[in-house]
Order: sequence, then structure tokens, then C-alpha cells
Amino acid sequence: MDPAVITDQGGAPPREAPDHVSGPDRVMRTLLRIPDGRNRVDEAAMHRIFGTSLLLSAGRCLLSYILLPIVLPVIGVASGVGPVIGIAIGSLALVFDVMGVRRFWLADHRRKWAFTALYLVVGCMVASLVVIDIIHLAT
Repeated sequence: MDPAVITDQGGAPPREAPDHVSGPDRVMRTLLRIPDGRNRVDEAAMHRIFGTSLLLSAGRCLLSYILLPIVLPVIGVASGVGPVIGIAIGSLALVFDVMGVRRFWLADHRRKWAFTALYLVVGCMVASLVVIDIIHLAT
């Protein structure tokens, strides 16, 4: 098996992925479908995906708690639009969350577990809002 080579755009020299992968790392790599072998990941793209996913999650929360329940009814827009918009934005945010976690693992980032935990917390909050919106639409 060839070790993965990770490069970044900051001019840092490439580093090789460790030969030994722990059990939890192996499980996460399988879950995220991280291939063995040579991977080249642009660190700037990794940070861009991270920022985008958190921005989408934050936007989803702002929409859910401020814009949709308060602002739209005040200006006379139907309140039934909120759950549909929330489901769409929440689903998109969850996709970007998974993409972000995957990028950190592809890059074998030294803080990949911390970012995975952060994504998990944010993803659970967004997923719960999506479920609430689906229940709201169904009733």
C-alpha cells in the first residue's frame, strides 16, 4: 500500500500519511469512503468547504429562528413556506457538513477528530431542525 501524500497550497512540504492507522481511524475512513493510496488534497479547498458548511448551518438556524417565524409573517408572507425552505437549506447544509468532514479526513488533518466532533454537533442540530420541519409539514 502506498502512503498518502498530502500537500497544501501554503508551500509546506508534502507529508506522508502514517503507515499505522488506528482502529477508530480505519472505521471512520471506511465510513467516509476515504481511499487508500495517494491522495492529494488542497488545504485551501478543505478550509473553504468547512467555512461553507458552517455558514449554511448558521444560515439555517437564522432562518429557522428569526426570519421565518418573525419577519415573514410580519410582512404578510405565508408561514407555511418556512418548513419547505428549512428542509431545503438544512439538507444542503448536511451535505456540506459531510463533504467538510470528508475533506479533513482526506487531508489527514491533525485535528480531524476535533472537526469531526464539531461537525457532528452542528449536523445533529441541523438534522433535528429538518426533522421538525418534516413533522410540521406532515401535520
